[in-house]
Parts: sequence; structure tokens; C-alpha cells
Amino acid sequence: MSVLTRDEAQTRARLLDVQRYAIDLDLTTGEDTFASRTVIHFTARTAEDTFVEIKPAALRSATLDGAPLDPDTLTGNRLPLRLTAGPHELRVDAVMDYSRTGEGLHRFTDPADGETYAYTQLFMDDVQRVFAAFDQPDLKAAFDLTVTAPNGWTVLANGITQRQDDGRWKAATTPLISTYLVAVAAGPWHSVTTRHAGLPFGLHCRRSLAAHLDTDAEELFEITRQCYDRYHEKFDEPYPFDSYDQAFVPEFNAGAMENPGLVTFRDEFVYRSAVTDTERQTRAMVIAHEMAHMWFGDLVTLRWWDDIWLNESFAEYMGYQTLTEATRFRDTWVQFGIARKSWGYDADQRPSTHPVAPTPDDVPDTASALLNFDGISYAKGASALRQLVAWLGEKDFLAGINTHFTRHKFANATLADLIDSLAASTDRDVHAWARQWLTTTGADTLTPTVREADGAWHLTVTQHGDRPHHLTVGAYDPDPHHPAALLAREHFALDVPQGDTATTRPGRRPALIVLNDQDLTYAKMRLDDTSTETTLRRLSGVPDALTRAVLWNTLRDMVRDGELAPTAYLETARTHLGHEADLAIVQGVLAFAATHIADRYLPADERPAALALLTDLTRDLIRRTEDGTNPGLRLTAVRHFIDAAAQPDTLRGWLDEGHVPGGPALDPELRWRILTRLAVLGATTDTEIAAHLAADPSATGEEGAARCRAALPTPDAKEAAWTAMFQSDTLSNYLFAATAQGFWQPEQNDLLQPYVARYYQDAGPLADRRGPAIAEAAGRYAFPTPVDPGALHLGETFLDRTDLLPALRRKLIDQVDDLRRALNVRG
Repeated sequence: MSVLTRDEAQTRARLLDVQRYAIDLDLTTGEDTFASRTVIHFTARTAEDTFVEIKPAALRSATLDGAPLDPDTLTGNRLPLRLTAGPHELRVDAVMDYSRTGEGLHRFTDPADGETYAYTQLFMDDVQRVFAAFDQPDLKAAFDLTVTAPNGWTVLANGITQRQDDGRWKAATTPLISTYLVAVAAGPWHSVTTRHAGLPFGLHCRRSLAAHLDTDAEELFEITRQCYDRYHEKFDEPYPFDSYDQAFVPEFNAGAMENPGLVTFRDEFVYRSAVTDTERQTRAMVIAHEMAHMWFGDLVTLRWWDDIWLNESFAEYMGYQTLTEATRFRDTWVQFGIARKSWGYDADQRPSTHPVAPTPDDVPDTASALLNFDGISYAKGASALRQLVAWLGEKDFLAGINTHFTRHKFANATLADLIDSLAASTDRDVHAWARQWLTTTGADTLTPTVREADGAWHLTVTQHGDRPHHLTVGAYDPDPHHPAALLAREHFALDVPQGDTATTRPGRRPALIVLNDQDLTYAKMRLDDTSTETTLRRLSGVPDALTRAVLWNTLRDMVRDGELAPTAYLETARTHLGHEADLAIVQGVLAFAATHIADRYLPADERPAALALLTDLTRDLIRRTEDGTNPGLRLTAVRHFIDAAAQPDTLRGWLDEGHVPGGPALDPELRWRILTRLAVLGATTDTEIAAHLAADPSATGEEGAARCRAALPTPDAKEAAWTAMFQSDTLSNYLFAATAQGFWQPEQNDLLQPYVARYYQDAGPLADRRGPAIAEAAGRYAFPTPVDPGALHLGETFLDRTDLLPALRRKLIDQVDDLRRALNVRG
């Protein structure tokens, strides 16, 4: 299959004006394939040859202006067209394959009740798996869609759908949108509907999840209404589509997809087990993020994929900011700082780093564009926008954004267009800011030097980097009435240009100086020696959660850079997490302590002590929450206690009793979590796993059983799991990920050692056979976890190959670099 290059897209955009698609899908032709008929009305500006894309199981026929085209001329995914100047009508009739990997039209049969569902994910170039298209974002068109579906199904689409007298479903014609934004979701959905601001709003999920959706429907609608209203206060352009449906679909690869009028979400967001309020906040943020895309991404769309950050960074920033302004979730930037921003920092320090706004030459084709959906395009880009708003002011920022919408609605735009719109609303040099912030790579480092003299303290900030920073400095002193607490002496604004900057403040030096208080900029922060000592001893006494998140991120980064011992981080966690009031911080710190420090950064002989510390810490948190006043913290502590358990006895008791003493009762998530840990420890059997699956015959039950079976510490279990992942090609995307998650366990390194070399033998052919989604999963979840120089050598040697699928290569570049960092931390 050929990937579309930027040069080819530019040539085709100059040639074609695409007016309308008529798409007819028949989902009643069998379990493996569906019928796809497409009519495209377009105009060629000159006489020239071009092509249309399609990836059929069989191309039955094609005609151009009534004249038949030879199906045998289809080469890969390209059907050549010889055009005269003027209007044309292209008709394509094809048989298409359903997907089991979350790409194209994904088909899923629910093991809980046998019901079947199908939905599209057409991002980047997967529209070609569903219908014929001139598949590039700057050839927008109107879309008419009809779908033939089995009796009892409901069909959802970008516009309002109605069932016709002939049994087919017809969707309202869309405004001008890009091909990758077309959406269909068909099946016996359970739906909850309402109206708001004159528009129909809907929530949809599998029937087996109906009770769980009903429980949260009002919360979901409330968040949706609040965000919708707030965006209409911020934006001059009204919501541009005729309805707002949110469909929670199975085996979805991303968090969600911003299809106009029909946002699709992974259906893990329909909670069937207990969750924390922080997890509810995450779901709310995703709702706000996807709604922001209705304007930035759907109404105004990138011209080429080098500007994908325009979509994602804007939606990421707006999602967190709007959630803070409009909903009950007021501390969203704490979660962003502790969870999302660290994702950006990590990505920005790998060899695969790239500018927030890469140059067109950096994104020559769609395959390379797909690699930029990472912590830089989301978290770093959103951080850069937050810094821009701090520097520019929100009034001027929103004025520029609204100018951008007015100039480019229902069309396409570039970074240059956005900067011009922002520049029109301010006297500041936005073009220079964009060059410094958006076209450079890496994270700057800001280091303080403090001295006292003449009744004042003198602060010098040394910058290792190239960007100007507008930040807030916080100065803190011990609270004389509470020995463990700190009081804010002052906060002051400081502009740090390229190079060093200095300031003088009256009085004695503070006990703690935080350069990026309130987390307004994107940079690695360092502490002076006195502030480091204060942080390690008094971190939980810092009065503001966002400042504590900045400090935890600083300690995290110091561990990763070899400047703070991993054990010192663990001891700091033990000292302070029992006093931490913000659950997002507790979850973020425990996750880093477990998955990075205990599992990777400490040598094998030190891991038992780390697990024992985490067990003691989480047991203490469980004891502290016995009064029921903090169920979220208790649930978090129980989860991490399970994951850190080195002996099975306590977990076996909980599983047999069906609850944790004092609560919570074991819901499906906790049961599968316990059973997975028992499998790792060799304290369960395939028979017991099968019994639990019989009791929970759901999709998540199947994933839990796959994870448990792969985690069993026996040669037969490992071989069976490996065969399922790398040889059978029958696992769906979710079952592949679950099997891989269970397979690699630090406790089982001796048993797993032969599979390190086998990974590098089997990963490349697997990626070639099954495509980008499974390639990404193989790189993310199935990558060998042993930390040793031999594994690093194998990875580095493998990356010397030039024939790797780009999605796999990118994940392995990151994984091998993380392995190299882990070895450096150990050293």
C-alpha cells in the first residue's frame, strides 16, 4: 500500500475541487465483509492524471462519468484516474473487510450477550478501509450517507439519522468536512437522549453496559452542557453541526475521536467498577477536549498533517481550562501537571523528539505524521499555549482565536494562519514567540542560585535552553505554628529571557524557592540545596496542590536524570503521601514509584525492599481511610497494595471473602486485578481463571482472563501467550494488549529471558502482517521489560534495520531509550 506524500497532496489539491460524496454501506452481507458504494462529485481544474484511494477486499466496479474503469488497474490502494478539465462523477463499488484492530470499520461481538456492533475510526488514512475517497484533509466536501443495517440496529452518524421506509438509515447531509472525520456507529445501542440549546444530545453504549451508562448519564450530560455553554461564551462562531452524540464504543484504540456530531469514546469510560473522582475528572476532560475539536479541528481543519499539534494542543489546553472554569472540577491543572505534563517531558528528552510545530519536511507523508501523536503534540503543546496565554493575556488570546475561526471556518488553515490571527489581536511579537517555542525541540532547564547579603536575598536563574519564560516564583517559610507546614511569603512574576536573569528581594532567604510556582511554563526545574532539603522534609506542607505537583515533577525528573537516588524518592513518598490531600498527586506519585522505580530503576536485588516500602505505604493509607471519608484515596491505596504484594496470603483472603476488610467490596476490576497479581506470584491456576471468566463473561472479563493466563509463571503459559500474540494473528487489538500486559513481569525475568531475543525476531513480521495499530501495541505493551545491557544491545541492533514499519520503529526508539535511561539510573 502506498502512503500519501505531502507533495502528492498539494498537487491533487491544486487539481481538484471536491463537492460531495454519496456513500452507501451495507452491513448485512456477512461477518467478515461489508459492501461499500461511493459516488464522488468533483471538478478538475485542468486535464491531468490523479488517483482515488481505496483498500478493498474486492473492487467490483468503478466508473468515471459513466465509462467503466478497469478494476485491475488498482495498484495497492490507488485507482488511477485520467481527467479532463471540468466536472466529474466517480462511482466505486467494492467489498470491504471489517477490522479487528480498531482501524477502519471495526466489528465487535459482545461476549456478554452476543450482540454485534460496528463503528468507524477513519483517522489519518483509514477512510480507505471503508469507502473510496480523495483522502487528504484539505479536500473537504459534503457527505451524504446511507447504511443498511440488521433489524434491531440503530445507525449513528455525523448528522441526524432516520430509518427510511426501505429499512435503510439515512444521515443528514454534513457541512464541509474532511474525509477522516466521517463517522458511523451501528448496532443495537442503548441510548439516552436529551436536548440542549435547541440541539439533540445523545449518549450511546453497548446494551450490556446500559445500567452503568444510566447511572452516570446525568453527570455526563451536565459536563457536556457546561462545556457547550462555556465554549459559546468563549467563541464567536456557534457550534457548527446539527446534533451532538457521544458513543462509547468497544476496543477503541485512542481515548476518543472528535468526529463532528458523533464523538466516539473508548467504552472503558462507562464505568462498570468503582472509580476515583480523579478518574471522573479525566473522563470529563476528554469530553471537554473533544468538544473543543468541534471548532479547532472540525470547523477549521489543518491543511496537512504537520499541523496536527494545532488540533491536539488547542483541544488539550481548552479541555483542562474549560473544565476548570465551567464544572465542579476546579483543580484540573494539578492532574495535568502530575500526569500529562510528565508525558511531554519524557517524550521531549528522547531521540524521537520533534518540534511542537514540525516543518513540512519533517512530515513528508501520512506514515510519518502518525508518529507525532505523542506527549509533545498534546502535553508540551498545551503547556506552550498555557505559557502563551500567561504572556499574552486571555483576552487577546481569545480574540485571536475567534479571528482565526472567522477567517477559516469550514476550510483549512496552517500554523502561519493561526499566528497571523493572534498577531492581529496584540502588539506583542507573536511570530517571534512562535519561532522560539514551537519550532525548537527539547525541554529547557531553569536552575536557581541564591545568596544572602545586605538584608536581602539575591536570586539568579540560569537557563539551559533557548526560550523566553514568563513565570511565577514562589517563596515559602516554615509555619511557626505547624512545624511540618510552610507558609507562602510571596509570589512574584519573573521574565527569564534566553540566558541568565537576576532579581533581589528584601529579607532573609526563604526556606523554599519554587521557580515555576503555578506551573505556567514548560521547563525542567531545579532546586537550590536549601530548597531541596526543605522539599524532601516538608513537601506535603506546601499549601497549594499545583505547587506540590511542580515539586513532585522536579523530584521525578531528578531521579530520571540521575540527580536523586530512586530510594530517596520512595522515602519521600512514604513521608508525605499520607498527608497529601490531592488524589491526582497520590496516584501520579504511586504510579511512578511502582512502574518506574520499583520495576525498572532499581536493581533486582533492591526490588523486594521497594515493594515492601510500597506495601507499607499503601497499607498505612488503607488504615487512614477506614472511616470512609475518602473512598477515592482508599481505592487508590487498595489497587497499589494489590500490585505491590510480594506474598499471596492477604490477596487470597480478600478474593475469597469478596471484599477488603472495611471495604470496598470486590467489583470486577478489583477481582481481575487481584487474580492477575496471584497469577504473577504463581498462586492461581488456569482452572480458577476460567471460573472467574465464567462469572464475568464480558469483554473486560475476556481481557482480564487473557492477562492472567499470560502472567502465569510456567513455560507452557508463556509459550501459549507468545503464540497468540505473535503467530496466530487472531487477537483483537484489546486482547493483544491484555495478553502483552500479563506476559512481561519483573518477578519472572529468568523464565522470560529467551523471549527477549524472540521479540526482535517476531515483532517486525507481526507489524508487517497486521498494520500500524498492532505494531504500536507490540511496541508499547509487548516490549521486553528486563533491564540489562544485553537487552539494550539487542534493541539497538534491531533499530539499525531500515525495513521496519514506521509505527513499530517509533515505539522501539522510545522504548530502547527508556531502557538506556533505566540502566543509566542504576549506574
